[in-house]
Amino acid sequence: MHENTKTRILITGANGQLGREFRELERAHPAFRFTFTGREELDVTQEAAIRQYFAAHAFDYCINCAAYTAVDRAESEPEAARLVNVDAVRWLAEACARQGIPLIHYSTDYVYHNQQNTPFREEDPTTPQSVYARTKLAGEQAAREAHPQTLILRTSWVYSSFGNNFVKTMLRLGCEREELKVVFDQVGTPTYARGLARATLDIIRKVEAGEVGRDKLQGIYHYSDEGVCSWYDFALAIFELAGIKCKVAPIETKDFPTAAARPPYSVLNKAKVRAVFGVKTGHWREALREMLAGLNPKQ
Repeated sequence: MHENTKTRILITGANGQLGREFRELERAHPAFRFTFTGREELDVTQEAAIRQYFAAHAFDYCINCAAYTAVDRAESEPEAARLVNVDAVRWLAEACARQGIPLIHYSTDYVYHNQQNTPFREEDPTTPQSVYARTKLAGEQAAREAHPQTLILRTSWVYSSFGNNFVKTMLRLGCEREELKVVFDQVGTPTYARGLARATLDIIRKVEAGEVGRDKLQGIYHYSDEGVCSWYDFALAIFELAGIKCKVAPIETKDFPTAAARPPYSVLNKAKVRAVFGVKTGHWREALREMLAGLNPKQ
């Protein structure tokens, strides 16, 4: 396939855990020509930089992986969180609108924070309680106002072999300590970042092949792995699959205070993304097994 016939995809925030998973998938998608940008190539916190970059380059899609994800630190750095999660997203959406290309942007289960105990649907009310959650919701709204052809993928409990995340932390602490205390009264679904990246590229592939209408690349969709667990269950599974002998004691959220409040229940209903895009979702334990196998080839 010639370079000039390939679908041109810009990945912003390419040095974060999700962005790096897209890099891992590049070879498996020869029909796509990726441009990966970190802060050095494209600082999304500078509106002028975004304008100049888009004026100098042409793309068919923009996938925004840039995000301020330090949930607790955001409580003391609301301006920094807003700059990345709201302002930068708006500027990217405006740039995509000028170039006439779709923007794919990621959001979070944390926008739902109430006493509901059935999986959230995209149309359910949002009640974000933390600075992080409020800025992510505001970013969604800013992007959709600036550019109707914005696809929002709300996801949950994302982890990867890259960056800092719960799985990496548990693997480290599990080897350092004999016992850990982990909360059991926050329930959701872990999501392997590589699966999220695969699903995103599969959506683009189907649109490019004419299997799904381009008009579907707008609005809010949920994507996570399947199944339900608490952080306590997740930690147990990590140690079991990694062969780490570390005891895990369940504790309540009130016994593990954090700067930012976490939703007690944030399981996402994925019926819409399956129906519209035919996206396949697998169980979180299988995804975790895949990630750990890649991290340690001996498994």
